[in-house]
Amino acid sequence: MKSCTYLLIFFTSFFQFNLNAQAIGTPEKKVEETKKAIIIYGSLDCHYCIAAKNTLMENKIDFIFFDIDTNKEALNEMLAKLRKANISTANLGIPVIDKYGELFSNNTNFDDFLKRLIR
Repeated sequence: MKSCTYLLIFFTSFFQFNLNAQAIGTPEKKVEETKKAIIIYGSLDCHYCIAAKNTLMENKIDFIFFDIDTNKEALNEMLAKLRKANISTANLGIPVIDKYGELFSNNTNFDDFLKRLIR
């Protein structure tokens, strides 16, 4: 009986921790932070997204990354921002950047994209 109680406590704690960890990356939880940080909408497997994150880290620039492959709320948020800014999603490349309200994506020379990211 004692071991069942410990197992129940463990699984309850584990489940609660996972819920909290998932909530951290949702757009609703980051509203205040987005005013102070650059938002990257991308994919964990995208080499352009990885390079963009590395560039920001190397330059000690705060950012928030949303994986739009797994976070549908972030995907919908990104699409809504693009529509509001009248940016076509027809040939959209990732990452999509929200730099303090200015939206742009990787649709030109990548070196120019990275320079725009850090200036």
